[in-house]
Amino acid sequence: MRQKQNHMEFSLCIEELIFHPDVQSMSAISKHVNGVSCLDHSIFVSYISFLLCRRFKLDYTAAARGGLLHDLYLCDWITTRIKPWKRLHIHPEMALKNACIFGLSALEEDIILKHMWPISILRMPRYRESAIVSLADKISTIAELLRIYKLFHMDEWLVAFNNQPQLEMSYSI
Repeated sequence: MRQKQNHMEFSLCIEELIFHPDVQSMSAISKHVNGVSCLDHSIFVSYISFLLCRRFKLDYTAAARGGLLHDLYLCDWITTRIKPWKRLHIHPEMALKNACIFGLSALEEDIILKHMWPISILRMPRYRESAIVSLADKISTIAELLRIYKLFHMDEWLVAFNNQPQLEMSYSI
């Protein structure tokens, strides 16, 4: 029952963003491994951030929104000539520029711009929510690279998430 309530509350946090064509276009961009799209990754980051921020009585709505938009860079790195290390530093700026159409709060902007901390050491999070989204991003990346998404029951969660009346999306994990 608690899990269903979490899914419903999470859906409300991101409902204004999730159906936007730019956000949906992330489903065509591969992330860290085959079978996990940028959208899959961003939803996972968003949900982990939502849960942690709610647990610690922080702004879980901003964390969910910022987590969903943190990788809204909208380019396929496979077809670009930008070196991998450079991508780590420029994609938060690209994501923030693209996400500005959603009328972000200062907190949401900080989340997106600083989600690569501590890799981008000069961009230290200003808010606790930003640090949590950064942590959630690392958790998701490790789960993808080690192919342990199933340990997080991510495949089951996405199926449950898809069956909610508010959000009808398709995922391929």
